[in-house]
This record gives sequence, structure tokens and C-alpha cells, in this order.
Amino acid sequence: MSAETPRRTKIVATLGPASSSSETVLSLAEAGMDAARLNFSHGTHEDHAARTNLVREIRGEIGRPIAVIADLQGPKVRIGELSEPVTLERGEEVVVAPEDAARDGELPVSPTVICEVLQKGHDVLIDDGLVRLRVDSVSRRRARCTVVVGGLVSANKGVNVPGVPVPIPSLTRKDMDDLDFALDLGADFIALSFVRSAADVRDLRELIEAAGSKARVIAKIEKAEAVDSLEAILGETHAVMVARGDLGVEIGAALVPLVQKRIILASLDRAKPVITATQMLESMIVNTEPTRAEASDVANAILDGSSALMLAGETARGEHPVEAVAYMDRIARAVEPSLAYRHQLPEASEQPSVGQATSNAACDLAEALSAKALLVPTFTGGTASAVARLRPHRPIIGLSHHEHAVRQMAIEWGVTPMKIQEAVDVEDLWSRSLEAARETGLVDAGDLVVITAGTAVNLPGTTNVIKVDAA
Repeated sequence: MSAETPRRTKIVATLGPASSSSETVLSLAEAGMDAARLNFSHGTHEDHAARTNLVREIRGEIGRPIAVIADLQGPKVRIGELSEPVTLERGEEVVVAPEDAARDGELPVSPTVICEVLQKGHDVLIDDGLVRLRVDSVSRRRARCTVVVGGLVSANKGVNVPGVPVPIPSLTRKDMDDLDFALDLGADFIALSFVRSAADVRDLRELIEAAGSKARVIAKIEKAEAVDSLEAILGETHAVMVARGDLGVEIGAALVPLVQKRIILASLDRAKPVITATQMLESMIVNTEPTRAEASDVANAILDGSSALMLAGETARGEHPVEAVAYMDRIARAVEPSLAYRHQLPEASEQPSVGQATSNAACDLAEALSAKALLVPTFTGGTASAVARLRPHRPIIGLSHHEHAVRQMAIEWGVTPMKIQEAVDVEDLWSRSLEAARETGLVDAGDLVVITAGTAVNLPGTTNVIKVDAA
């Protein structure tokens, strides 16, 4: 008997102090975690290695792949070291100075180049905008500011200067060290923070390829410059993340919902997985249930077309990490039946590739025939992305003989990844695909399925045929 249709929208859970035991990671996976995020802004290399090993251990226990995402800190401007937290009162004056030259009573910032671009009238936002300063004057790399919104400022809190380009390399020295470590760990994805241009993504891809890694890049869209360069960035990256925390500070919280929709739609049109992140179920850090507003936010992110949703503090340091994943799973299952199929058979004027047109036609055929599943043998996972972008109502079974491709498909909407043995010819590929599909439990022998793949087996980008068959 066929298994229950799996949840389509994938769940990314950040691992941290609250999710560092084997029991908790296993429970997260059983609750629905499809990918584990390692946040390199916190923790040591030893911490991340231990958590990665836990993920590897439980993959076999649950019988499905879980992707590992290494999230680089990026060129984040931060408050430097403070002997103790400082409380700023509205209306008082404070001086922002380079960390290496800050005096007592001044707010140190790092990297110091930030002080070279500040000008009168600039806003300086601290801790995701909870504290806001206005620059009154700048002299000798020191910015004298008025506190517009007061609050507590502690060491290492993030600093944003909306609309002001900061000349910092996209990869810091720390990022380079973390990248080498993450690639040695065998991370499936590298998330690049504070992307500003397509060149930032291209530079990271070249470093990954030079290291001989198959890791894919997730471009985090959290800067105004990235929103402006979205199309070019999508041309270079493998996936994107709508990182709503810093994005909201950069462009204002009121604009985030519309920009989120724009990023998701553009990603779908380019067949790139898109992760929506930040404060999805924030209240569950301390509560056992989300607020109604959070449930609506998660539901709307799914309806917008998100491939995956990410939990951060909820699973990294929260009191109820497993419950947060389980509740996100529950919301997704309630909402997904309302998703419409994105019928988009391309016009000749769009000059689609053979693979794109074939993938679209395969989805149409599966929908018209009410096929039990779409089977997608793929070398890199690209064909699975092309099929998933249309959000078909049929389960998608992504099949590859490459272990890294199987894990990377774990964040792709609606895709059940499955490893198969390398095929010797197309007939062998059909046979192996049907056998693997039955093993998933999603189809029974005799069920109608639609298969799309390439007759030139084991070559990427050669999808050119559709087959309707009985499993």
C-alpha cells in the first residue's frame, strides 16, 4: 500500500547548544528536519564537527538524506569588545569609533572601515535596529551620534548602516578559515552572508570548485544591493535564502513581505530552491506553541512558494526545538493542499532549453493523467529543480547515483531523494528508477508514473525524453 504523501515544503533546523545531543538531533529528524544548518557566527569548529557527525549518524537510522548547510558569518559589522553592556538613553550623545582606537565611553565597531564611510545624517542601527543612532558629525574617523531609540548595547551585536555601501570583502579571513573547515567536513551547501553582487557568489563558487568540492552555494539576500542585483545573483547561485532579519533592518520591516514574494517568485522562475528564514516561530524559543501571527507567517511563506523554511534560535537555543519543527511540519501539511499547480509551458519565443520544455511537459502529463508520481533520474539534481519549480500535485522522486546530489535534493520542494546505482544505458535507468520508486513506498506495483530523464545517461543537462509507465 502506498505511503502517505510526504510534506512538500522542506524544513531547515539550525543546530546549536539546544540541539547538540544524539537524542535531540534524532528527534528533530523524526519530527521533519530535512537539512541541518551550522551557524558559523557562533560556536567552534569542534562544535560544528560534532553536530555534523550526529547528523551523519542519524541519516541511516531514519532512512533518508539530511543536507548539511554551513552558514558563513560574512562581513558583518559588529560592536567590538565592551567591559560591560552599555545602556543608551534616547537623546543622549555617543561616539562611534574604530575598535582599535576607541576610548572609554565610546562605542567600538569592527571592522574599522565602517567609520570611514559614515556621514552626517546616516542612521546607525544596532542589534537588528533595536537601538538606533543618528550621525551628527564625523571627525577623524569618529562619528558623534544622537541616540534616537535607546536600549542595551552589548559586545558583538550587529551594526547596520542602511543604504551605505561598506567596502568590505565578501569573505573575511574568518570566513576563509570556516570555508576550508566546512568543505573538509563535507558540507552540502555553503551559505554566503551579506551578498551584494553576482561577483560575490562567483568568487565563492570558484573557491569551492578549486577545492574539489561538490558543495552548492546559497546566496543570502539580506542587503539592499542584493535585492537590486537579484537577477544577476540568481544567474550565479545554486539557491537563495530570504534572510529577513538583516534585510528588514536594511530596507525596513514594512517592505520585507513584498520583497520576500519578489525573491521567491524570481527564484522559482529560475528553478532555484529558495529558503525563507528568520523569526518564523520565534516565540517557540520559550513557548510550546507559536502565536497566531507566526502560524500565518509560516503559512504565507509556503503559499508564496518557498522551497524550504528555516528555524534558527527556535532549534539552536530554544527550550522546545523538537516541538518547533513538529509545529512547522503541521502548518505545512495544513496549507500545502491549497497550493496551485504552476502550469507554465514555455513559448517558443522564450527559447527554452530542451530540458526545460521537457520538464514542463512531463509535469503537465502527470497532472493530466493523475499519475501517482513523477520520477526524475538526475545527474546533479538540476532536473528535479526544474520539475519542482512548477509545484506539481504529484510526489516527485529525485533519483541519482551521486550521494551529494541526493543530499542536496533534500531542500528541494516536493522531492523525495533516493539513491540508485549508476545505469549502463537508458533501459537500465528506467528499470532502476521504477524499482527505487517502489522502495520509497510512494507508489505500488502497477501504479502509473511519469519519468523524465536523458537518453544520454550519466551526463548532466541532457534531459530530453518523457516516459509513461507502470511502476
